[in-house]
Amino acid sequence: MKIPISVLVVIYKSNRDVLLIERADRAGFWQSVTGSLDALDEDLALAAIREVSEETGIAVDSLPKDALQNMHHQIEYEIYPEWRFRYAPGVTRNIEHWFALQVPEDTVVKLAPREHVAYEWLPYQEAARKCFSRSNGEAILKLFSAS
Repeated sequence: MKIPISVLVVIYKSNRDVLLIERADRAGFWQSVTGSLDALDEDLALAAIREVSEETGIAVDSLPKDALQNMHHQIEYEIYPEWRFRYAPGVTRNIEHWFALQVPEDTVVKLAPREHVAYEWLPYQEAARKCFSRSNGEAILKLFSAS
């Protein structure tokens, strides 16, 4: 069963292009990297690093130490009914913690084919509009409103 605590990682380049990935289980659902903790005591930053690696093949530990930033923001949202079977009975809400990861211009993306089928680098405003989750779009806009 999935733990209802997750991370969202907005991956971006210095030119403010943002990486979006399309879900394999929902055509047209574009998002940033997301994923649940593997254990209740898993460090949030380590979960973010793991999810980035699993979903994009990007090795965060090979980037500058300050490339991954905790945005110090979390939201609580209702889990889509069609995905609740992944959680313990009665679990309907999830807490998501936001992170940002700056990557070099020449970063290679290698998707996990069971999870995602396509990716795009988009200007951040366009990426925010394209996300199927309103809060994912808000995370992108929040990242760039602070800079």
